[in-house]
Amino acid sequence: MADDQALVRGALVALLELERDIRVVGQVGRGDEVVDAALAERPDVALLDVEMPGLDGISATRLLHERLPECRVLMVTTFGRPGYLRKALEAGAYGFVVKDTPARELADAVRRVSRGLRVIDPNLAADSMVSGASPLTDRETDVLRAARDGGTVTDIAKALFLSEGTVRNHLSSAIGKTSARTRAEAVRIALDSGWLLP
Repeated sequence: MADDQALVRGALVALLELERDIRVVGQVGRGDEVVDAALAERPDVALLDVEMPGLDGISATRLLHERLPECRVLMVTTFGRPGYLRKALEAGAYGFVVKDTPARELADAVRRVSRGLRVIDPNLAADSMVSGASPLTDRETDVLRAARDGGTVTDIAKALFLSEGTVRNHLSSAIGKTSARTRAEAVRIALDSGWLLP
């Protein structure tokens, strides 16, 4: 179980351990601790949050899939964003559910994923089909990611080693592609769609 919020992690572990056929063998609070913990404990299923310090859950899923392919990943997150779902599945996750999933359904999802079945929150699956893939280029994504912290065009240009004119062009393009009116709105739309996760 990997989640940076200790209270949430503890609650999920407690709920799962009420099930006779599920045993939690390890817990970590950072994404960069996932692979080492999984290699040490060899779990059948790893439950990962999306947003964690050190390494996000999707990148951790990708590494875990490479290093320990027999361990299946179930993403359990507050951030039920269509882009996150797509990226998690591309990284090798078997399932994706939100944290407000009822305990019985979460336990069932763990069982199903352990058997190699896909488990995806149905509302999120529908939203993912409607929203489609990110329309942003890699560089537009980088620029919006850098703009997320509210820096100036100069700040973004320095951080990404680009000219200010190039940054303005990428911001303008990203604003148009997201149908936003401002840079801040484009960042919000891209975040809500899950397009700014690495």
